[in-house]
Amino acid sequence: EVQLVESGGGLVQPGGSLRLSCTASGFTFSSYSMSWVRQAPGKGLEWVSSISSSSVSTGYADSVKGRFTISRDNAKNTLYLQMNSLKPEDTALYYCTKQWGISAPEGQGTQVTVSS
Repeated sequence: EVQLVESGGGLVQPGGSLRLSCTASGFTFSSYSMSWVRQAPGKGLEWVSSISSSSVSTGYADSVKGRFTISRDNAKNTLYLQMNSLKPEDTALYYCTKQWGISAPEGQGTQVTVSS
């Protein structure tokens, strides 16, 4: 059974930082590209970032480019998203997904709220 467990969210002031983690199990993590997607209140799902299986390739939405960094540790079956210079518009439920690009989330997500 595929399990993706996101963590690391919270309440942060504008300009602050957070590091999200996604722990994977039930599949060969090192063989899959992975992504972060998010859903803000009242809005649709938005692709945030993707990383290839070996970390050679990464991609970012224009809205987060230069502020967010995706990474992974295949030995720990864990995906990360370092988020810096956070803005109120980054407020959303963040999910990790098991492919490159946007896809339906499988986990519960972790809430990120950026507010003063």
